[in-house]
Amino acid sequence: MTRTVRLNGIAFGGDYNPEQWPREVWQEDVRLMQKAGVNFITVSVFSWPLLEPEEGRFDFGWLDEVIELLHSAGIAVDLATATATPPAWLIRKHPEVLPVTADGVRLAFGSRQAYCFSSPVFRAYALKLTRAMAERYGNHPAVRLWHVSNEYGDHVARCWCDASGMHFRGWLKSKYSSIEALNEAWGTSCWGQHYLDFEAIEPPRTATGPINSTQRLDFERFSSDAMLELFTAEVQVLREVTPELPVTTNFMSILHELDYFKFADAEDIVTDDAYPDPADPRSHVDAALNYALMRGAKGGAPWLLLEQSASAVSWREVNVPKAPGVMRLDSYQAMAHGADGIMYFQWRAAKFGPEKFHAAILGHRGERSRTFAECSVLGAELAGLAAVKGSRVVAQVAMLCDWDSNWALAAPDSLPTDRLPWIKAARAWHRATFGLGATVDLVRAGADLTSYKVLLLPNLYLVQPELAAQLEAFAAAGGTVVVGPFSGVVDANDHMHDGGAPGPLRPLLGVEVDEVWPLPDGTAGEILLAGEPRGVHTITEWIDAVDARIVARYSGGELDGRAAVTVREHGAGSAWYLSAALAEDGMSVLMAEILDEAGVARRPLPASAEAGDAVELVVRRGPDSSFSFVLNRGTDHVPVDLPSSATVLVGGSAASTVPPRGVLVVQHDHADAVVLAAEPGAATDFSTPLSTPTAEVTP
Repeated sequence: MTRTVRLNGIAFGGDYNPEQWPREVWQEDVRLMQKAGVNFITVSVFSWPLLEPEEGRFDFGWLDEVIELLHSAGIAVDLATATATPPAWLIRKHPEVLPVTADGVRLAFGSRQAYCFSSPVFRAYALKLTRAMAERYGNHPAVRLWHVSNEYGDHVARCWCDASGMHFRGWLKSKYSSIEALNEAWGTSCWGQHYLDFEAIEPPRTATGPINSTQRLDFERFSSDAMLELFTAEVQVLREVTPELPVTTNFMSILHELDYFKFADAEDIVTDDAYPDPADPRSHVDAALNYALMRGAKGGAPWLLLEQSASAVSWREVNVPKAPGVMRLDSYQAMAHGADGIMYFQWRAAKFGPEKFHAAILGHRGERSRTFAECSVLGAELAGLAAVKGSRVVAQVAMLCDWDSNWALAAPDSLPTDRLPWIKAARAWHRATFGLGATVDLVRAGADLTSYKVLLLPNLYLVQPELAAQLEAFAAAGGTVVVGPFSGVVDANDHMHDGGAPGPLRPLLGVEVDEVWPLPDGTAGEILLAGEPRGVHTITEWIDAVDARIVARYSGGELDGRAAVTVREHGAGSAWYLSAALAEDGMSVLMAEILDEAGVARRPLPASAEAGDAVELVVRRGPDSSFSFVLNRGTDHVPVDLPSSATVLVGGSAASTVPPRGVLVVQHDHADAVVLAAEPGAATDFSTPLSTPTAEVTP
């Protein structure tokens, strides 16, 4: 069954916590919501102690009143199950539900998410509340979306308590069936860790030294699955009682601890909480990659931005406000990348508690707040963009994300360097494509790749044969595969592939890795790329180009003259291998060549990272027309050429330029395009191909 949020136009609103305010404020809140153009509100996220003030006694009167107020004003509701934090009475009665650290410390009650997700006691109480909420509000016409719990894994993503240990052993039994299979998979003959039965196994708590890396990897898999199991238990109750209503839980952009692809499979619509740092001038570049996951998690389907800040947050060491116009830019960036809703944390700024300095739509000055004025303008604009809803982002480049590989790569104490988290490489590669104007989707292993020309794999430490076969088929059909260093190293059990890296990727890439040569902190290396020196950092590799052309060689050091970057034709396509982490300028040059050879339209090479980041052009395609979004974060006006079919939706009727911190949204025919007439700070375009046939240097 396809379940969608029944809402006319783009969702606009945010988290509302009426329980923090006296009743006389509620009427004023609803009046101002209408004035700001709010049409969608999240309620009851942290309301369990008020909804069930003592065990078995529910008090829904205040929430009934709030939902009726919103409904009478024409405002739809995203209703939370309120299971994000247990009440104090539950903790007092069952302190065993509190989570335990790897060092054996039981965390205390006093903040949120004070529970172990494997606790059968917590689950029983949470499901009881969920059922009560569903039975009371499931048929209310205001309720359009179920919001299960809140930001899973934000504060507690792993637990090492006895309940987790029991749950972990059950998970292992289900996966391996026999203790012999587990011993083989874990390689327990190393360091005398052989097990005779499952009951002897504990979570990988703090030990005398390095812990079995496969045990740790399985614990990562288990912990994500355990939280997913808790989530799906609530989902099952909601679908039993309210089968027509869609269900979601809010993601936290790209969270290392949880496999969001599995979570997306269990929900109806993806929602995200996005908090780019106003103090970081490049935070919007990383935000674009986060949004690539939100749409990629559901095969390109639109999603909802369920939380963002109207200005400053309250939880960074230094909380810089958003300058005028930045909130609007951030909001339109999310929409450009597939969001059908722009929501905030929160509606009214808190008077007390840890988030009293967190910005809100309605600031502490009420209607006079800058945030209220800016959000109200945005709300009026969004009301005219209903046609955008349901359209999908157009991208010719995809990047692979695989949580198994990411977890395996993060194992401490067992790798050549611990400076290789997947997200670091992914963001570096994405920044290069972003600066060239290429939109990227973030996809899972096994995803349909037929609409893409280029597939990026910044790191794929763990590779299984099925994925290697998919990559070969993609290249054979004309696609371009680009693989980064330290890929194809281990199998699903974190065992080294026979013959070494890149393991099952060897036939596709035509290279063999002899040794990994990490670079110590504070040092850098160099390669010659297109005759020019380009920096490398963090990792290099001694590779042999057995059946591949050499594109770049190392310059200086122990690897001087050896292959650094290679390419191999495979069927109608090609496969590139980067044996080092390239500095940003070199990565941009190389990515420009790769996009050109693959036939992906791009902008000229930027003169600097700042110039490449300044302007973003993203296209969404609907059934009858396309929508182009131009976002200008630079200091200069950006000229644009509009096709004759264009209708300007945002940006003025005579939009020939986009001003600094300006936005242009244009509806046009599929066959037409909005073109940036000039690229501020663009460098001379790339002209000479990099990949020239050369022989390998022998040792």
